[in-house]
Formats: sequence, structure tokens, C-alpha cells
Amino acid sequence: MAKSKGARVVITLECRSAEGVYRYTTTKNRRNNPNKLELKKYSPVSKKHEIFKEIK
Repeated sequence: MAKSKGARVVITLECRSAEGVYRYTTTKNRRNNPNKLELKKYSPVSKKHEIFKEIK
């Protein structure tokens, strides 16, 4: 029998700034957060906290 897909999926968070692009990978629960995720995280490229948006 085939297993069903789990509720947690791996996503990529990306921040684009004038200095360049930086990405984080994390997981999210697809049932609790069906929309695209936006988190404020530290970007070492710009050396400050930026908003990271889900791309995948």
C-alpha cells in the first residue's frame, strides 16, 4: 500500500536586496499554513533583518 503525503513540506525562503540574494530552507505544516509564508529573518548579505518570502 502507498503511504499518504505528510503534512510537513520543505520550503525555501528568499530575500532579494540590492546587495544580492540569500535563501533559507525550512519546513512548514501545509494544513495549518496553506498560504505562502513570510518571515522576518537575518540576511548576512545585507547584514540586517529582512522579510523573507516563500518561493517553493
